[in-house]
Amino acid sequence: MGSAEEKKAWRLPGFVRSKLKVLLLLVSTNLLSVYIFSGANYAIVGGSDVLTRELNSTRLKLSESREEHAQLRRRLETASGLLEALLTELGRRHGDQAASDDLDGWPDELLGELKLAAGPHKLPLGYNHNLGTDELFPTLGFACRRFQEELTRYMSYEVGKECPSDGVFAQRLMLKGCEPLPRRRCLPASPKGYVDPAALPESLWATPPDTSVVWDAYTCKNYSCLVNRGRGRGSQDCNDCFDLKGREKSRWVADGGGLDFGIDGVLATKPKGTVRIGLDIGGGSGTFAARMRERGVTVVSTTMDFDGPFNSFIASRGLLPMHISVAHRLPFFDNTLDIVHSMHVLSNWIPELTLEFALYDVHRVLRPGGLFWLDHFFCTGEQLNVTYLPMIERIGFNKLRWVTGRKLDRGIKKNEWYLSALLEKAMT
Repeated sequence: MGSAEEKKAWRLPGFVRSKLKVLLLLVSTNLLSVYIFSGANYAIVGGSDVLTRELNSTRLKLSESREEHAQLRRRLETASGLLEALLTELGRRHGDQAASDDLDGWPDELLGELKLAAGPHKLPLGYNHNLGTDELFPTLGFACRRFQEELTRYMSYEVGKECPSDGVFAQRLMLKGCEPLPRRRCLPASPKGYVDPAALPESLWATPPDTSVVWDAYTCKNYSCLVNRGRGRGSQDCNDCFDLKGREKSRWVADGGGLDFGIDGVLATKPKGTVRIGLDIGGGSGTFAARMRERGVTVVSTTMDFDGPFNSFIASRGLLPMHISVAHRLPFFDNTLDIVHSMHVLSNWIPELTLEFALYDVHRVLRPGGLFWLDHFFCTGEQLNVTYLPMIERIGFNKLRWVTGRKLDRGIKKNEWYLSALLEKAMT
């Protein structure tokens, strides 16, 4: 073992290693240039026979030179690889940190559970033709690399034991773009006193028991609190969604003749029975999916748990929740869904470019002839005509219904508008 001064002298930071490689490349290139161009000059004199012989000789020597150049290049590549391996080993032995390029975008070296979760891992049976590799790369949101400290905290737990109570923290990471989160090897807490859910179809309109939820992450600690919160003043997200005896009971039942389309009228635009599966983006507590379920249509509801157990509530109703943000690529294959619905969520609070990507994604997952029900989209009057109408037309939806109306909850001077539209993906 050497002294601390000797270790320091041998340590090669990342930028020094980069300079060494550049220097090696420069020296090699110069030597190669000298080698190629230092041959004898050929004096071409006499008649055409002499010229022909000299040209043939030159072609032969050029051909030999190219072959020697190719061999030299291969040797240089081998030498470069050996030099890189040597520098890496020297850095490892003497405490040098890897350059950021060697960390696959991570600012610091990964440790512990996070390193295991991020992978990649060698396939036990070797190269797989379907995957095109001999490694398995776990799915992890690219933006996670920006929040390595927070992600390390998320991945700090005792393997095989109960997970930390960190639902709010995890969801905030998702909303920052760290989505999907890595898998964990811990067990989420189960609700105390859990009982089996109600049977369908009664479960569609029954408030679940409080014992169906782990309430640690929420301000309210029971469903009675959530229902009463919706009946009072406040600005909680979807503040009356949990009151199944209130406004939720009447949503989408009838066609109001304006912005409020009825489910039966929408389904009637297609041959009976051909709308079978769909998606509700920002589905709240799952009421749209419940109404569709009554009509034999299976709908997945995306939702986030903003100070309320939206995912647990939807599941207790016998419906399918999906915990993803509005920025997440829709996890469905191309041309597969019969209908996509979104109320309020896809609106002008989303950055314009992000919204356009989202609408193209909706178009992608719809089958030809599939329906996109844009329900109470809101924006200013100027935005509607200048930005969003051209955006929808660029994507190529057919307009089956298109209704606009004033949004007056914040006053008439705001010039805010609603748009409800029933759009169709063109048949091919």
